[in-house]
Amino acid sequence: FNFPHNIPSPSTSPSKLKYLLEPPVYAEVVGRRGENVTLPCILKNKPDHYKVKWTKLEPGHVGPENIVMISNAHAFRRHGRLGPRASLRRAHNMDASLQLGGLQLRDGGRYRCELINDIDDESVVVTLRIEGVVFPYQSHKGRYRMTFHEAQVACEEQDGTLASYEQLYRAWTEGLDWCKAGWLQDGSVRYPIISPRPACGAQRHPGIRSYAPKDKNRDRFDAFCFTSLTAGSVFYIPGAFSLEQAGRACGRRAAQLALVGQLYAAWHFRGYDRCDGGWLRDGSVRFPIGTPRARCGGIPESGVRSFGFPDNTSHLYGAYCYR
Repeated sequence: FNFPHNIPSPSTSPSKLKYLLEPPVYAEVVGRRGENVTLPCILKNKPDHYKVKWTKLEPGHVGPENIVMISNAHAFRRHGRLGPRASLRRAHNMDASLQLGGLQLRDGGRYRCELINDIDDESVVVTLRIEGVVFPYQSHKGRYRMTFHEAQVACEEQDGTLASYEQLYRAWTEGLDWCKAGWLQDGSVRYPIISPRPACGAQRHPGIRSYAPKDKNRDRFDAFCFTSLTAGSVFYIPGAFSLEQAGRACGRRAAQLALVGQLYAAWHFRGYDRCDGGWLRDGSVRFPIGTPRARCGGIPESGVRSFGFPDNTSHLYGAYCYR
């Protein structure tokens, strides 16, 4: 096990740039899902002939680099998955900043703005952080039942993606304490501990616990998922419903049973607080607590409480809907 205390810092640009303005140290742009952002890249001098290439850097990626856009003084060409949502700001004739519209969960990461003139190529790197919330997720079959690829699918089905190490680290600094190991986006298996206790590294300091490298196709764990702001809203319908009845109750309100990620987003971004267990679409029963109190789970921290996956016909709860 190990528990790094610092997120690895992005590599900085060369100390002396001839054509590009050096961005602030650890330049970071923050946005939520659905928002538009601008990644800054400003020229201070223009060579006679040049082009600017924006690339999304993906550690461990095999194959062609993930180019977003290539431009010169007169035109630009979009590339790849991000291209259709990308444009150049061009606020002035020295502005090569990249604009991304309708942010998606997978857009977070490091982006390189590279000036190419065949003589003095140089670049700067900007980090885009999607503001969101990390949540642990377990299969309805029980603890440690998912391969890496099954964990990817499970997070996507709950309106999320597998969390990155950086996202898990930030969640840990904000209070996430979870004594079950889960897959992360890079294929590693880790879990965050704030209060060491028996079976959770009792003799060690707080930190991110890490397992040795695991086989993505054979080893099985839970998942740490990541989600962000949603366009719709979550609401509760009181009642004594089976899972099927809860789905129909939401349908009568022109809604669907909420996904786990949608409930976490409502709790995290909108302060949703409801001391009533309710069905979610995956068959779990949960409730969000923004203001902890004795009769609402008895835990002093805010969060989304879970009753697990009770029998969906004999156990009766309300419904958390999304529209």
